[in-house]
Amino acid sequence: MLILRERHAALVTAYAPSPAESSADGCAYSQRIRALRQRMRAEGLTAVALTSPENIYYLTGLDHLGYFGFTLLMLPESGPLTLVTRDMERPTIRAQTPWCHHVTFGDGESPAAAVATVLGNVADGDAAVALDEESMFFPPAIADAIRTRLPRMRWTSASALLAAQRAVKSAVEIDCVRRCAVISDLAISTGIGMLRPGVAAREVAAEVYRTMIAAGGQPPGFPPLIRPTTVLDQEHVSWNDDTFSAGQGVFVELSASVHRYHAPQSRTVYIGEAPAGANEAAEAALAGLVAARDALEPGARTGQVYAAWQRAVSDGASPDESPRHHCGYLVGIGFPPSWVGGGEVLGIRPRGDVAIQPGMTFHLMSWVTRPVGHVISDTALVTEAGAELLTTTPRELTTIR
Repeated sequence: MLILRERHAALVTAYAPSPAESSADGCAYSQRIRALRQRMRAEGLTAVALTSPENIYYLTGLDHLGYFGFTLLMLPESGPLTLVTRDMERPTIRAQTPWCHHVTFGDGESPAAAVATVLGNVADGDAAVALDEESMFFPPAIADAIRTRLPRMRWTSASALLAAQRAVKSAVEIDCVRRCAVISDLAISTGIGMLRPGVAAREVAAEVYRTMIAAGGQPPGFPPLIRPTTVLDQEHVSWNDDTFSAGQGVFVELSASVHRYHAPQSRTVYIGEAPAGANEAAEAALAGLVAARDALEPGARTGQVYAAWQRAVSDGASPDESPRHHCGYLVGIGFPPSWVGGGEVLGIRPRGDVAIQPGMTFHLMSWVTRPVGHVISDTALVTEAGAELLTTTPRELTTIR
């Protein structure tokens, strides 16, 4: 067992954040827009309307939290892009994306009317237009109202248009993920170092946030998940006012954010003595993580990576006994309420047939339930030579004494 003492404090003082820089320069945005337009021409699309904040950020760099109000990026086959937002966002759009046209609607006014006006200016009445309506930020009522105003247009889904393009990160994007991984390591080490009897989960969360922000991170797309292993299966609950006690297992999962890029990781630790079966579970989870990392190489299929993980954690048991629906998923740009870029994301799942490519970044998760629950996860970068784990917090079974 690894006895964690003051390592987290040394890590925090050793890290000096570098100056802030753009996640991609104007040339990179132009290249991304050009690549999307090539795809549009191949599919016969006149325009694409995007509402996912991750997609809008990827193409323009617009970085704010005003997406809770309807925001749409209109990208025609040629010519300037147009952003449709609430009127109150004028100063932000002017400051961050002055090269985009900007059309606004007032509070109480119809966003659909503004979008229909923009579409009418860039597309003929019977043009083919792709709507990003599977985004959680595109209310169905607004999508229906847009269609009603433009009944002759031919509508299709934009959900897959940018998926493959965004899946493979550029060198600049990879640098953001690497920097984020350093801060994620600092934050989770700080959180683990806070764990002791009598400490409240919210105190751990407060220190985790302080560390992430002080080290140069932005607010993450998803809050840290900090909970006792007795409720490990409640997968998306976070901290409360309860205090930790001796002999308790604690699950911590988090990601920092650097220029909206994320590098999640999770660890399962114990306060005092670990229970019977903890060593066995920790070894199985770690074996699964290593197996998934080793299988995550260019040309492999996502289903092959899942099968490698499943064999490592099942230890001869029937594969059907493994309850997990995935052992990882693509990660990168994320805005609240997600660090994975939306409700649907490419996962490493049974029988998955997506080809692994260099430049992909995955949150690899190894979650076992026998003999006790134990989770370990890291962010992995796929390189020409295989997968590199970017988050590096110690992976051995950890107890806090």
